[in-house]
Amino acid sequence: MTTAASTTSPARPLTGPQKALLKLGLRRDIDLALHLPLRYEDETRITRLSEARDGEVVQIEVMVTASEVTLRPRRQLLVTVDDGSDTCTLRFFSFYPSQQQALAPGKRIRARGELRGGFLGWQMLHPSFQAAGGELPQALTPVYPTSAGLPQAYLRRAVQNGLARAELADTIPTEDLKKIGPQPLWGLKSSLSFLHHPAPDVALATLEDRSHPAWQRLKAEELLAQQLSQLQARRARAGLLAPVLAPQPGPGAGLADRLQAALPFALTGAQRRVQAEIAGDLGRPVPMHRLLQGDVGAGKTVVAALAAALCIDAGRQCALMAPTEILAEQHFAKLVGWLEPLGVKTAWLTGSQKPKERRAMLALIASGEAALVVGTHAVIQDKVLFHQLALAIIDEQHRFGVAQRLALRAKLSAEAQEPHLLMMTATPIPRTLAMSYYADLDVSTLDELPPGRTAIVTKVVNESRRDEVVERIRGQLVAGRQIYWVCPLIEESEALDLSNATQTHAHLSAALPGVLVGLLHSRLTAPEKKAVMAQFTSGQMGVLVSTTVIEVGVDVPNASLMVIEHAERFGLSQLHQLRGRVGRGAAASACVLLYSTGDAPRLGETARERLKAMAETGDGFEIARRDLEIRGPGEFLGARQSGAALLRFADLATDSALLAWARQLAPELLDQHPTQAERHVARWLGAKSEYLKA
Repeated sequence: MTTAASTTSPARPLTGPQKALLKLGLRRDIDLALHLPLRYEDETRITRLSEARDGEVVQIEVMVTASEVTLRPRRQLLVTVDDGSDTCTLRFFSFYPSQQQALAPGKRIRARGELRGGFLGWQMLHPSFQAAGGELPQALTPVYPTSAGLPQAYLRRAVQNGLARAELADTIPTEDLKKIGPQPLWGLKSSLSFLHHPAPDVALATLEDRSHPAWQRLKAEELLAQQLSQLQARRARAGLLAPVLAPQPGPGAGLADRLQAALPFALTGAQRRVQAEIAGDLGRPVPMHRLLQGDVGAGKTVVAALAAALCIDAGRQCALMAPTEILAEQHFAKLVGWLEPLGVKTAWLTGSQKPKERRAMLALIASGEAALVVGTHAVIQDKVLFHQLALAIIDEQHRFGVAQRLALRAKLSAEAQEPHLLMMTATPIPRTLAMSYYADLDVSTLDELPPGRTAIVTKVVNESRRDEVVERIRGQLVAGRQIYWVCPLIEESEALDLSNATQTHAHLSAALPGVLVGLLHSRLTAPEKKAVMAQFTSGQMGVLVSTTVIEVGVDVPNASLMVIEHAERFGLSQLHQLRGRVGRGAAASACVLLYSTGDAPRLGETARERLKAMAETGDGFEIARRDLEIRGPGEFLGARQSGAALLRFADLATDSALLAWARQLAPELLDQHPTQAERHVARWLGAKSEYLKA
């Protein structure tokens, strides 16, 4: 298939616009055909100035009667034009000599922009313009997403050429398209042609809300491609080999049973159910690819420990990878405490280790003496050689890129086997996402909190009441409790007027004499962070001022109050994660969301919705549902999208019927029309479907 840059001989270097096309991912003709406009400009008609309305975006055909550069109040080009019915001033604050020449008196031009009336008459600020003459276009002019060095005119030609060359034969049987609904869908080719150049009489609302039949066809195609690629990935894994992790025969209970018996608490019903699901997967010779989701504090770590025990009992190694050193250390401490008394040796691996300690750990891992390896990204570095890795556990999986997850899976190369993969997230996945972006995974849900978790009261407080919050802190300290105070920045930013962690630490230290107030942020070295956390965990430190490095994993049961400063700057999922650091003990716990409106009279709509959701519910699944509504799936999913933005056109909030249709059709198309299914996936995803392996 012809590529976007194929107009240049392979021997010649690419031009700037050609490089920009490739940067946007526009490599194939079909990529160009599917690069749809952001909006449209109506250049199909000329509006007389005498008939125009204030604030209207219009195209006028005029004669330039005067043109001058003025220096006050700032340098600008003022061009006076006349269309015979009225005059207008075109105002440019940035311009080139070539533009001055094109706008010289006597030139006849067409200008398009927003028309503003006033005491001095009609004005247009920075309108687009061209020489008058020639026929008017018959369709709306597309305005495409672009990047630096890629002019709209060049991009329009490239898209038009790609659309003309692309192979657009239908890959979906007609009878299956009819199942979508009573409204007939357009063909793919006609849909794309229309969306690139819609007729001027089309209802713009149907283009903007994507309800037009042409948009519906594209969304149906895209959702089907996603479902097909996910199903292909699932079936491909079913054909791979993985170690069977069943307990070794012999006297005495298995390691998982002994671990469960030694735990100082009983498993919840949800934990027992999920443990059985994971054990069933590990006992089969095909790779497990399971996502373990659960609310903050639902007990995912102990489920991971039981899965690791099954792996170790089968004579294999298990690796657990966490996104931050603090979280990895929390896991390490818990797992060592649970497994070491049962005879399991655990290795610790991070980027901040001293060379001597690191060499010792690498030797333990390579020999197989360390049955469990816990660490950060350091676990997937080339020098880390496992003896017999069989299970990889990734905590907070959305914080890792696709390539990183693939690298961990590649650590098991012996015997041509794949490792089992268990991914964990404390951000529950809404149902529509589970059906689409996670359709290739088996999903286990911990929907039951362990007994003893106290409800957290959440209050939304204006920062003007900061002194009241400090007074509340004093009361908690007198009662022997500990407090988190989270700030969004380490230092002042010229762009954002936010209090920073350093200033807050100084303020609280002065306001709470005799209380040890700690400071934790990402610029501290690993030993410094470890020392601060040790003081807080041991109870020596009353207040911990921190940036979001304590977002996940930190477990201090005596901490009963969480203050989040400038809460309006945080995402909803992040706020919920931070709130989950308290309420882990028997004491009543609270979360205070301090917000600031800055110079604005009130909070923005999105920030208000986030804070309202936090105050109204502590249910992580409801929080996730609202978060998806506010942010959309791209932001919600985070790093899972690295290299594979699987949905560009469909909206899971409004296209659930199309998703259900695609989900039902995918296995039928793959079984009955495999060639068409392959063509469909290749058209929409190209090489991106490879990323589903992660």
